[in-house]
Amino acid sequence: MTTPNIELLAPAGDMERLHMALAYGADAVYLAGTTFGMRAFAGNFDRDQLRQAVQLAHAKGVRVHVTCNTMPRNNEIAALPGWLEFLQDAGVDAVIAADVGVLALVKRHAPRVQVHISTQASIVNYQSANAWHDLGASRVILARELSLDEIAAIRAKTPKTLELEAFVHGAMCVSYSGRCLLSNYMTDSNRDSNRGACAQPCRYRYTLMEEKRPGEHFPVFEDEQGTYILNSRDMCMIDHIPQLMAAGLDSLKIEGRAKSAYYAAIITGAYRHAIDAAVAGQPVDPVWRDEVEKVSHRPYSTGFYFGHPGQYYQDGRYIRDWQVCAVVESCTPDGLATLSLRNKFTAGDQVEIVGPHTPALSFRAPIMRDMDGFELEQPRKPEMRFTMQLPRAVPPLSLLRHQAEGL
Repeated sequence: MTTPNIELLAPAGDMERLHMALAYGADAVYLAGTTFGMRAFAGNFDRDQLRQAVQLAHAKGVRVHVTCNTMPRNNEIAALPGWLEFLQDAGVDAVIAADVGVLALVKRHAPRVQVHISTQASIVNYQSANAWHDLGASRVILARELSLDEIAAIRAKTPKTLELEAFVHGAMCVSYSGRCLLSNYMTDSNRDSNRGACAQPCRYRYTLMEEKRPGEHFPVFEDEQGTYILNSRDMCMIDHIPQLMAAGLDSLKIEGRAKSAYYAAIITGAYRHAIDAAVAGQPVDPVWRDEVEKVSHRPYSTGFYFGHPGQYYQDGRYIRDWQVCAVVESCTPDGLATLSLRNKFTAGDQVEIVGPHTPALSFRAPIMRDMDGFELEQPRKPEMRFTMQLPRAVPPLSLLRHQAEGL
């Protein structure tokens, strides 16, 4: 579903997550090939998969943006022209770039592909935004450190032909716009965060060691485990879609190419309904607002949109209260579903079924059947297929989940 004047941009870390983003209401998706993307450890797409991804998305009227937003070194530049030519041939709609040299190469080797300037470029003022536009960019992805007032000021002093995009949900980096060198120095493998291989040292637990007492670690603690001085909250702006639209943003971006297919589905679906409600002049239904609490996340904040978000020092753990049990492959009109197992559960467990454009419904899992028709109390084998009678018919890619202690 395409909403006028505002785009919902969802992450697609691999083919499974792409299918979820498409089913749950994305207007556009962003993904990466096997090189030049800032999430080297997401599943990503080889060339054949990328062509298929573009075909699947375009069949649903969804745009595809491909990340080329690393800071490439000299020995990587020679591979870029051929890669960019391939992206144009595959039908990619936009390339996300952070480096001015990459921008020049896109204009030369993929002139029919739009260029979006990555948040890695740290665009925080209208002069910078206009400069990128003058160089050929059709969109800038604003730095996450901007307030709503600053975004509105940039919108007022940039041409309408320049689109503005901003992150509205997901993980935030303790470093300015994600430009960090800690990973390079704190890992033996020299994992460069600016070339897609961040080891996330901001999540590490730290202690203090005095120079003349090697090996003696003194706690700088918030708890007995140590301190999490670099930890950050996650961003959640689902309650503020009208303000984001009023500030002049053209695209609302969900972070999370390295996160699960469940995350891609639930967060995309929640923001789809929030955006549609905002366009209709209505508040978001609490049913959909509650969905953002049912994915793995750190404590939420509104980022820098209304001021400094503050750090979260208590621990480095994620809130994981819900777990996917199975994914619906098909369902009859009377609710008899064929599912694929993701995590074990048992008949009698309290579960929820939630799907594309269908709110969560809680019920007790009945006795199931394997594909040979034999009764099944607990599916056990990963990705095994089985049937279950649901309380209502649901679309394919609906998710069966349960709340469990200790996740």
